[in-house]
Parts: sequence; structure tokens; C-alpha cells
Amino acid sequence: MTIRLAAILFSILAMACSPSEQAATASDQYDVIIRSGTVYDGTGAAGVAADIAIIGDRIAAIGDLSDATGRNEIDAQGMAVAPGFINMLSWGVEGLIEDGRGMSDLRQGVTLEVFGEGVSWGPWSEKTKAERKARQGDIKYDIEWSTLDEYLKFLEARGVSPNVASFVGATTLRAEVVGLENREATPEEIIEMQDMVRAAMDEGALGVGSSLIYAPANFASTEELIALASAAAESGGMYISHIRNEGRQLPEAVDELIAIARGSGAPSEIYHLKASGQDNWDKLEQVFEKVEAARADGVRITADMYTYPASSTGLDAAMPLWVQEGGYEKWKKRLQDPENRARVIEAIRNPSDEFVSGIYNAGGADGVLLVGFRNPALREYIGRTLADVAEERGVSPEDAAMDLVIEDGSRVQVVYFSMSEANLAKKISRPWVSFGSDGGVYAPEGIFLNQSTHPRAYGNFARIFAKYVRDDGVITIEEAIRKLTSQPAEHLKIRDRGQLAEGFYGDVVVFDPATIQDNATFAEPHQLATGVAHVFVNGVHTIKDEAHTGAKAGRVVRGPGWSGWDGD
Repeated sequence: MTIRLAAILFSILAMACSPSEQAATASDQYDVIIRSGTVYDGTGAAGVAADIAIIGDRIAAIGDLSDATGRNEIDAQGMAVAPGFINMLSWGVEGLIEDGRGMSDLRQGVTLEVFGEGVSWGPWSEKTKAERKARQGDIKYDIEWSTLDEYLKFLEARGVSPNVASFVGATTLRAEVVGLENREATPEEIIEMQDMVRAAMDEGALGVGSSLIYAPANFASTEELIALASAAAESGGMYISHIRNEGRQLPEAVDELIAIARGSGAPSEIYHLKASGQDNWDKLEQVFEKVEAARADGVRITADMYTYPASSTGLDAAMPLWVQEGGYEKWKKRLQDPENRARVIEAIRNPSDEFVSGIYNAGGADGVLLVGFRNPALREYIGRTLADVAEERGVSPEDAAMDLVIEDGSRVQVVYFSMSEANLAKKISRPWVSFGSDGGVYAPEGIFLNQSTHPRAYGNFARIFAKYVRDDGVITIEEAIRKLTSQPAEHLKIRDRGQLAEGFYGDVVVFDPATIQDNATFAEPHQLATGVAHVFVNGVHTIKDEAHTGAKAGRVVRGPGWSGWDGD
């Protein structure tokens, strides 16, 4: 008998009697009882006073369990009890290899990390694996996988505290089949990429993810993306995208996403919805109108976001795509040519409909914070602005940006202060918007302290409750929990997660709404959130009294096309 079938049979038996009758007849059957909390089931319903019992990896009973006992009992008096939170956009792909505890997210109540913004950790050819190995940063590891499924299994076998899932990356597929050049895929190449999507869906991928603002992802046509999304939609997968433009042509980029959804039949989501650059802040209202009109017409369009007015990416977002075509080595070589440098400077300083630099959208080099370098010799610049470093070097900010990319051997990680606080609240209040950190998964210790980061990696989810529920009253606690649990679970079509319900997996968060707090700042980002007292992952007590227990019970979470469902 499979675990799932056993859980279903248990749930059927449980429905035959009330929770109190269950407890009275089998008081020693529970592994865990979480007592006297305010239970928010994840659906958006108001919280109710109740106990929750767990057997093995599943929720066994919810209600008055005063007559029952558990091997592990938690007093949740005065606490909120919710399903584990889902991070719709995680870059924990390497951080979890280094430290499987996932501290920065787990301490906020995150129990599922979702990867795959354009780039996925498979499928990788032997050539790609060799290139990836050669370009590793501080975190070193053997690449023991080729497919995306093998990577996720590698994490699970290595031991991780949160659950993990992934989209297959459209950028990864294009790089493997088409290459890094700016050209259209041939019909044969599109068929090959579609077959790779189908194989990934069969292994449990959630759908196809793209990141169209970057090279070589930007080189894909709308028709190519429709073809890939169609292949995912065949088995229920979705299309999720860092859309082609988040500034001057934001409305047109949203139109493209809606066209891909209509053309493919795939439910589609906008990664980290934003209007970047002060000149574009008012365009967010047009996005709302477009998305809500499409939704009213039966097209399932959603979005996710992080809760800060600054983004974080590389200096590649500051430079035009033509200079980056062909990969890093060709980018570097072009930046060493005086004529190319002059063209790049012109593009950064004078935006056009074709290209607007991240530096321009941040209001200039003073709005660009340097946070991550591959080259240890450049790490003295961490925490300083591009303007400050350019002044120290006696060069223009544009020259400094190009020089840093050359000297670091990477795109250089930066923060761009380009968004509106007022727009954050508007996005949070939209019912179709969920949350993703777009950050790595770290711990405030060891190798992670070699770099800075964006505070969203440590505070994105706690900040929802601290600022936007408790302090500003933008949404209610039950709505915030819905957006972090059942809503993303429904969109991803994952099974038995995202709600507190009998028979569902025991991913449970116990937190204090009065004290939950994000502590990370842009100046000091490596600070864990506080106020999450307990976290259970697959029924295993993983955070206890705000401390990690050492448990690593995280599992691979599969999408709707997984072939294993047939035998589940």
C-alpha cells in the first residue's frame, strides 16, 4: 500500500467520527499535537481555535483534541498556525548544496523552494556541466546529474530541510539546442526543445520558466515561447516568466505574456511583477487592467512579487544585449574594445525604446549597490554604490561597470533601487499576486558571509506579516497566508500541500503575529527573521523554539505531468 493510499484511507476513517472521538479512541496514535493555536487553513478563511495532530508525514486530525496525547506536543497559545509557505521564486539551487538547512527561508516559515527562472539545473549536456564546473564561485560541488529530475533527487539525497521543486528553464533549453547566439530557432530545434520540455514534465517539472530580459533568453521569439509553453500545457504545466521589459515597454511585455498564455493554453505567471524606473511607475495600473481583463476572459494570468522597492541582479541588466551575445567570454572581449565601450556608454546614458539600462532606471549610479563579487580582490567594494567606486577609481560610472565585469569574471551582483513603495502595496492587495523572494537561501555564517545580498533573502516573507499585515494593514493575516499557501499550490497544481487539511502533508508553520519581524537591511542583510517559533516539514519538527533541530526531511515536490502519479 502506498503512503498516499494509506493517508486517504486514514482520512476516510477519520471522517466517520469527530476529532474528539478520534482522540478518545486512539489517544496514543499521534506523533505530534499542536495545541491551542489559531488555525488558518490557507484558504483565506478566518482563523479558528483548534488543535492539529500529525501522524508520520500527514495531518491526521484538526479540531478539539483535548482528550488526545502526542509524542511531541507544542503549545501554540497566542500563535498563528498555518500551512508551510511557498517561495514561488527561489535561487537556493547552490545555497542548499552548501547548507541544506535553508536557514534564511526556513526561519520565515518557507517549506517549499521553487526554482527555474529561465535557468534550471538541468537538462545539462556534458559541455554545459564542464562550463558550469569551471565557473563555480565560492560554493564548490561535483555535478552528479544531467537531468533536472536528477538534480532535485541529488538535493533530496544530500539532505535538505525545505521541500524543492522546479520549472524547466527556457534559457537552459535554448542554450543546449540553439546556442548563445542571437538567431531564431529552426523548426527542428523547436521540436527538439519541445521534446525536452515533455521529458522534464514527465519527470515532475512544474512547467516552463523564462527570463526574457537577459541574453540569450531575449533572443527567443514569441512563437518559440508559445511552442515550449504548449508542450508544458499538454500535461497541465504552466508558463512563468521574467517578462521582456519591466520599464518603458512594460505594458507591451505583459501583452506578450498574455499572448503566450492564449496561444499555448498554459496558465501563465509574471515573475516578480514590477514597474522599474520612476518614469514608468504609473504603468503598473495598465498592467492591472490588462491582467484583469484577460482573467475576466477566462485566461489564467497571475503574478508573484517580493516586498522591497529594489531589485537585485547583475550588471548585465545595465548593458545592451548585443554586447553580451555569445556568453561571458565574448561579452568580456567586446568590453575591452574602445569602440564597443563607447557604444555601451551611449546606450546606458541615452535610453531608447530598444534598451533602457538598469543604471538609468535606478536614477543613476548612486542607486546601484554592489553586493557580490566572484573575485576576492574586489570584495572591498561590497556595500558601496557604483558611483562611489567610480569616483574612487577616477572613471565614469559606465566605465567602472564595464571594468568590474571584466575584472570579476562574472556579471557582478548588484541591487538597483528603482521601484515605488506605493506600488508595492497596490500589488500586494491584488488577489492574484503571490510571493517569491527571488533570492538565494543562506545562513548568516561561514562561506555565505563572503558576499552581501538583498535583504529579501532573509526577510521577504516575514515582512509581509510585519509590515503589510500588522503595521500598514494592507491585507489581512488570512489573506496573506492564502497568498503564501493554497494560492501558489493551486497555481502549481501540486498535490496535498498548501492547506491545513486532514490527509495533507504535515508542512506547518507556527508563528506569533505580534512579533514576527524581518531584520535584514540593505546595509546588513545577513540577519535571520524572528517570530516563527516552529516549522514542520513533512511532519518532521525542523524549527523548534526558533532554532533548527538539524532535521532535513525535505522532499522533491512533483508537478502535474509526473509519470509517477500513475502508480501513486
